[in-house]
Amino acid sequence: MTLTSINPANGTILKEFEEWNQTQIEVQIKKTQKTFTDWKPISYSDKSSLLKKLSKILRDDIKRLSTLISMEMGKPILQSEYEIKKCALLCEYYATYGKQFLENENIESKDSSYVQFLPLGLVLIIMPWNFPFWQVFRCAVPSLVAGNVVLLKHASNVPQCGYAIQDIFLKSGFQENVFSYLPISSKVASKVITDDRIAAISFTGSTSAGSHIASLAGKHIKKIVLELGGSDPFIVLDDVDLNETVKQAVKARIINNGQSCIAAKRFIVQNGIFNEFQELFKKEIEGLIIDDPINRKTDIGPLATEEMLNNLDKQVHKSVKQGAKLISGGTRLNDRCGFFYQPSVLTCVSKEMPIMKEETFGPVAPLIEVKNEKEALEVANDSCYGLGASIWTRDITKAKSMAKQLQAGNVFINDIVKSYPRLPFGGIKQSGFGRELSHYGIKEFVNIQSVCIKKH
Repeated sequence: MTLTSINPANGTILKEFEEWNQTQIEVQIKKTQKTFTDWKPISYSDKSSLLKKLSKILRDDIKRLSTLISMEMGKPILQSEYEIKKCALLCEYYATYGKQFLENENIESKDSSYVQFLPLGLVLIIMPWNFPFWQVFRCAVPSLVAGNVVLLKHASNVPQCGYAIQDIFLKSGFQENVFSYLPISSKVASKVITDDRIAAISFTGSTSAGSHIASLAGKHIKKIVLELGGSDPFIVLDDVDLNETVKQAVKARIINNGQSCIAAKRFIVQNGIFNEFQELFKKEIEGLIIDDPINRKTDIGPLATEEMLNNLDKQVHKSVKQGAKLISGGTRLNDRCGFFYQPSVLTCVSKEMPIMKEETFGPVAPLIEVKNEKEALEVANDSCYGLGASIWTRDITKAKSMAKQLQAGNVFINDIVKSYPRLPFGGIKQSGFGRELSHYGIKEFVNIQSVCIKKH
């Protein structure tokens, strides 16, 4: 099988790579397993130095790396640059706090007791294409700091990013095979999961794929972290600064061309301001610049693949057939040779429609009118997903009370949902389980070992 890198802005093939065969995979797993023995005892000060070098290389090479992201999966170049900067910040964060997070925890008891955090071994990380650097770094870096070694199975449409990340780790001074990219398909990755030498798995991707991977991990009794789909509610109460809130609402929907698990995907607006919100939202989204992602003025680039484009178009048109009202967009941009979709706004939606019950990966926004915050919460929670949510109101006390009632792993008040190195990130329900980032994330792939020394 060939892994093909395609520029989604024009459909041209950038590069092709041969998928590894079973012999190549076996050789790499053996090398990685052997390297674990050498990497595990490396001091935190040495790891910190390596992470600082890694951060510097990311910042120094930002133009090349961000261009690679934009050309291989279509992210607007300014967002690609931000993604690289965020990876650098993550490296600096764990270089500073990693040792502190993994220090022994003394436990008060009649005996001498403490808890220590020990690496598990080989961690297989299966990562998506939509944030091809950030998703990898936010999982790989804490895993490495904890003393594990990492094998990356990246999305098949971003092989160049996979090779580039491996190269950056080597250039930073990480010994060979501490972090390795496996150019393999999802089907082959399923076999790797079952290998006895794989200690743990981290997967970010669709809920259906996550369910399959979790079943394999469960069958073979392996620790797993899942960060899956989302249908994040964007709740707007009637006391907001409407102009600013609409600008943030559009930003929350179109980030990464709408292809983000934590993008706002359901806009739940109180009835007193609904009509005005609708008009302002429509005007704002119709004013966006749709162009090649390398253009620094571009707001929305292409979807990552033609399959994603066709699936989004089906979700929109099936919803319209079921009664949704399309007030803007709703079509592929046929005047372009790439995978571009017109930003779309729909009203009169119901929970049975695909744009409400499924995750929409693209610039499509359903607007939902509600009477009050109680109804807003009911609509927000009426989803199989539970990743992120945002609440927009001047009444912070009310917002904090609503946050407790939202079924989501991340709630942002008067801000769009984001991920930060210092905050744990993850979801509930069909959005997955486990946490990445902060001190919670670094402890997902360790043996939390209790040690008790009896006093005489």
